[in-house]
Amino acid sequence: MSVRPRVLLFDLDGTLVSTGGAGRRAMIAAMVEVFDAADAFEGFNFAGMTDRSIVRAGITKARGAATDADIDRVLDAYLPRLESELASTPHYRVFPGVSDVVHEVTRAGPGVAVGLGTGNVKRGAYAKLARSALGSAFSFGGFGCDAEDRTELIRTGASRGAEALGEPLAACRVIVIGDTPRDVAAARGIGAACLAVATGPYTRAQLQEAGADWCFETLEGPEAAEILLGS
Repeated sequence: MSVRPRVLLFDLDGTLVSTGGAGRRAMIAAMVEVFDAADAFEGFNFAGMTDRSIVRAGITKARGAATDADIDRVLDAYLPRLESELASTPHYRVFPGVSDVVHEVTRAGPGVAVGLGTGNVKRGAYAKLARSALGSAFSFGGFGCDAEDRTELIRTGASRGAEALGEPLAACRVIVIGDTPRDVAAARGIGAACLAVATGPYTRAQLQEAGADWCFETLEGPEAAEILLGS
């Protein structure tokens, strides 16, 4: 039996890498620069959120309302700070099994498109991957600059993957790989499957309860790649 064309969309933070808090520090610094709001993200969990929704929440807390222009200003201040933080943070790491799985799925050949499905804006996403040398593995994606809503950016990434395969999206098997219930919900929102890993802030039990199709502690071992490739 032939395997359907596959679009694999990997979340970034908490799934592929940890930046050691570089993104949070850069976001706080940007809010201080633009709105002098040092406590805008105090007690605030970024996990699974898009960059634009993070900034909107911070501005709303600090000022009571946020326009798209306000969000753009903060992100413009954030990106160079992120790149500086990434260059100096000592705690950047790639999670166990990630390099092996990414290598295996990207060399699977025709019929498999491997991209990102991340709330990071595109420039920020590739900056976060640059230290790991993983960026070249992901030629497309759905990003936080495509949509503020995670389901919609996943839909965009899936459509781009199908286009790269030369197939209609309806003919493709889409699998989202993520570490939060928001990844699971976004996958469900477009009728995709979700492989969840407990390398972020959520446990396997929490991810299973959220409705993930498969849950692993890490991407180590052959099982994840076998699922992603349909073997």
